[in-house]
Amino acid sequence: MSFQDKAQHQVSQLDKELSKYQMLNDFERQSSVPKVYAVLGLAGLYFFFVFFNIGGKFLVDFAGFILPGYYSLDALFSSSKVDDTQWLTYWVVYAFLNVLENLVNAVYWFPFYYVFKFVLILWMALPMTNGAQVVFRSVIQPVFSRFFSSTGSTSADLRAKADSATKNQ
Repeated sequence: MSFQDKAQHQVSQLDKELSKYQMLNDFERQSSVPKVYAVLGLAGLYFFFVFFNIGGKFLVDFAGFILPGYYSLDALFSSSKVDDTQWLTYWVVYAFLNVLENLVNAVYWFPFYYVFKFVLILWMALPMTNGAQVVFRSVIQPVFSRFFSSTGSTSADLRAKADSATKNQ
């Protein structure tokens, strides 16, 4: 299978996924522009702006809030606790990285900082990669676990107490 065939296969898969959204189907019908090309064009433009730091901080923070915010709200309205833990972990890691970024003032030290931050945020936020879990378990948990393990309560105990408190109200 050639590169062109693989790329065409990915484009057709994306088109099939985008067909689930009526707004994009209406856009395609009214503008005669295939929805997959419009989405890829907007994504390319977005990355172009991030790459050349044209509103880089805003665009990266926007990406760090919109997709995870949507998934977090979805998790809150679901009955599963697994997705709640996943998104709580994301927000803890995201907050930790933002505080660290402001302390170090990393923007001035690293060229293409926002490109790397954008990729990191996507990796952390996308549910299929679970990047926030990796960062949490390899960086945050080893450093901060000693401050939280001395209370004698596990996170499951605290979760159970919070759940019972909300049920009693």
